[in-house]
Amino acid sequence: MIMMALLFAAILLLNVIPAFAPPTWMAMSWIGFNQPDQNPLLLAVIAACAATMGRLILARCSTWLVRGHLMREADRQNIDVVKVWLEKRKAVTAGALLLYAFSPFPSNYLFIAYGLTRLRLWLIGVPFFFGRLASYAVWTHFAQVAHSYLDPELDLDGGYLGAYFVLTQLALLSLVFVVVRIDWSVALSEHRLRFRRPKRGKNAHT
Repeated sequence: MIMMALLFAAILLLNVIPAFAPPTWMAMSWIGFNQPDQNPLLLAVIAACAATMGRLILARCSTWLVRGHLMREADRQNIDVVKVWLEKRKAVTAGALLLYAFSPFPSNYLFIAYGLTRLRLWLIGVPFFFGRLASYAVWTHFAQVAHSYLDPELDLDGGYLGAYFVLTQLALLSLVFVVVRIDWSVALSEHRLRFRRPKRGKNAHT
């Protein structure tokens, strides 16, 4: 029971951190390799609950800090165009998020960007939970199977802070900035990409 509580707390913390945290799938692989007798589905349920809660906290913090205190009003109005567009396509949005959640790709930037829209959290939380539940169960099970064939003393920690990981995180977080700068009224209505230029003068911060 203590191990499960520690697992929940660790995965929750990993998913609250906005960037440069070890991927949760890597943590689940490590746990599966070192705990080959544990029920992989139970581990996946606990990890998926913790990961979903952590990411929703991250999204809410993005809403409060970035949108509420760091973004200009003009940028908020621009993001609200995306919000209206997504609200009209909830099924498609949830389906796309579900497919993404099946993958091992990082989701921190996705929840940060989602938080900027102030959309309801269930729209991203529910598909994320089920997608991660399936992927964590698979990663954990494969790691447990690998334990039977590989040296138990094998170091699977890996250099997750290698150059590739750091550059990927920086690129994805930069993508959030790009999303804010896109003129979404033009992109969604005219289907062409145009970036908004910062206003200068006395109205620059309105």
